Amino acid sequence: MARYKRAARDLGAFICFEDEAGQGLRPPKGRTWAPRGARPVVKVRGAGGGRRKGEAKGFTWADYRDLIITAHHHLSAPLIWVWDNLNIHLAPELADFAEANKEWLRVYRLPAYSPDMNPAEGIWSLLKRSMANFAAADLDGLVRIIKRKLKKIQYRPHLIDGCLAGTGLKIEPW
Repeated sequence: MARYKRAARDLGAFICFEDEAGQGLRPPKGRTWAPRGARPVVKVRGAGGGRRKGEAKGFTWADYRDLIITAHHHLSAPLIWVWDNLNIHLAPELADFAEANKEWLRVYRLPAYSPDMNPAEGIWSLLKRSMANFAAADLDGLVRIIKRKLKKIQYRPHLIDGCLAGTGLKIEPW
C-alpha cells in the first residue's frame, strides 16, 4: 500500500478506494429484542426474491468510467484509483481509458480476495449492520435509506478512521 501513498504524494492526488456491495429489498438479518416468548417480526412487502425486470445486474465498464470522471471533476485533482479484481474492472475499455488519462489517473488493483486491505469493505459492513431488520418498500426507499446511513457515517470521522486503521493504513501529513 505504501506505493499508492507515494504516488498520491508525488501527483498531489486523492486516493479513492472503490468496492461494490450488494443490497436487496429483503432486510439483512440482525439481532433484535422482543418480550420473552414473543418472536420479533419484520414485515416485508412484495413478492421478494430476485432482480426486477428491466434493471441492470450491475455496473458496466462505462458506468465505472463515468464514476471516475465524476470523482475527478468533483475533487478537481488527480486520482489514485484502488479497486479489487472484479471481472468488469479488468475490462480492456477501462484499461484503455486509464492509459488515455494517465496524466491525472493511476489505477491500482488489490491482490485477489483481500477485503482486509480495502477500507471500503469496513464502510459497507457498518452500513449493512445499521440496516439490520430494515425492510424497504421499493427501490427508491432503499436508495433513500442507504444515502441517509452513508451520510451518518460521513459525519462520524472516527468510524471512517477505524475502517482505514483496520487496513493498516493511516493518514499522514505530507
